[in-house]
Amino acid sequence: MHSVATTEKMQTLVVGLGATGLSVARFLARQGIHFAVADSRTMPPGLEQLRTEQPGVACHLGPFDGALFSRFEQLVVSPGVPLGEPAIRQAAAAGARITGDIALFRAQTEGALVAVTGSNGKSTVTTLIGEMARRAGCRVVVGGNLGTPALELLEQGAAEVVVLELSSFQLELVEQLDAEVALLLNLSEDHMDRYADLASYRAAKRRIFNGVRQVVTNSDDPETRMDGATVRRWSYRLRRPASAQEFGLIEQGGRRYLAQGDEPWVATDALKLRGLHNHGNMLAALAAGSAIGLPRAAMVEALLEFGGLPHRCQWIDRIDGVDYVDDSKATNVGATVAAIRGLAADLAGKLVLILGGVGKGADFSGLREPVRNHARAVVLMGVDGGEIAAALDPVTPSVQVQGIDEAVRQARDLAQTGDCVLLAPACASFDQFSGFAERGAAFQRAVRELAACH
Repeated sequence: MHSVATTEKMQTLVVGLGATGLSVARFLARQGIHFAVADSRTMPPGLEQLRTEQPGVACHLGPFDGALFSRFEQLVVSPGVPLGEPAIRQAAAAGARITGDIALFRAQTEGALVAVTGSNGKSTVTTLIGEMARRAGCRVVVGGNLGTPALELLEQGAAEVVVLELSSFQLELVEQLDAEVALLLNLSEDHMDRYADLASYRAAKRRIFNGVRQVVTNSDDPETRMDGATVRRWSYRLRRPASAQEFGLIEQGGRRYLAQGDEPWVATDALKLRGLHNHGNMLAALAAGSAIGLPRAAMVEALLEFGGLPHRCQWIDRIDGVDYVDDSKATNVGATVAAIRGLAADLAGKLVLILGGVGKGADFSGLREPVRNHARAVVLMGVDGGEIAAALDPVTPSVQVQGIDEAVRQARDLAQTGDCVLLAPACASFDQFSGFAERGAAFQRAVRELAACH
């Protein structure tokens, strides 16, 4: 570990490594800015890459040191590190500027920024907007909380359209986002292990509106409304649009359409992506694309081609008349409720749900009604499976298992022809997996093994 002089203010400390912290380190090195790195973990992800690429950079590993942090003029904090950390507060009190990768990125970009946040659906909407812009012939980059860290997008060259998925943690570190279009898709309880209450979480999400020129909001969710400022407003709903400008769903000739006002744009039965909640995601993307002037034909073509993202209501297989769907990305109650209602709307039978994992302090009572209405049975796993069981209506049968393989086998035994086995855990995965992607991959392997036995 390199020593830091006690009397000299150094330029920048990168707090938290991982994918975001590594992208910040690379950016600062390209800019010729002197920096050091701190991480509370002794072997954080990205450490070996950093040491290979920047062998002279000081790495302060282990418990955070407020005195150390206070010696820096600027802290670039990764989204995984809470701003309430005492060392960060001590540095701020000593005059350090506290910022994040999105603020650094925004200072380097001139393209039209489309910023997407929400408790659920933001990855799908972000990806869709990017595909629409590409189909329209725009130079576009897509990333942020999804896929490529924002600062690495700078290496892809100048873009006409920049589409960023932003988490509440990232938004906490942005004073003035200045987006061309900001989307707040929905708000439901999440990350209650990080926020004092829902109001604090809501306030972080709504920072996406700071400096925005156009907004897209969800008319079905009053929490997404933007009050006060005079900006151009677009909206969508999972019902008939309330005005000629709003996007929504209409019925014509026995078919359901995504529409603007009374004008049908594309029939939902022609789309590859399943679920009513995904129709909402598509409507949000159409509104955003319209806000930046994308041609309607290009947007519709993108919708028709889009098959969805891995582990987000991804259809895996049909075995003995039962569908198996991977929504491992449903790591909170709101996402699971959306998946249940969305899939149940087009299902002949019932759902057999696989739930459980690390609950993050969530209130699971919101699952009670949709489970009672749409589930044949529930299979519970993980450290908080018992807590979910206590919150559910006992009318719905449930069984607790040890792991994902046993969960799939139990779900098969409980399902009937026309049903759907849905992995939508309402929990994080870190009790058993490295993340939702590994959990989803394990589910898919178990389903393939089940199929091989038939």
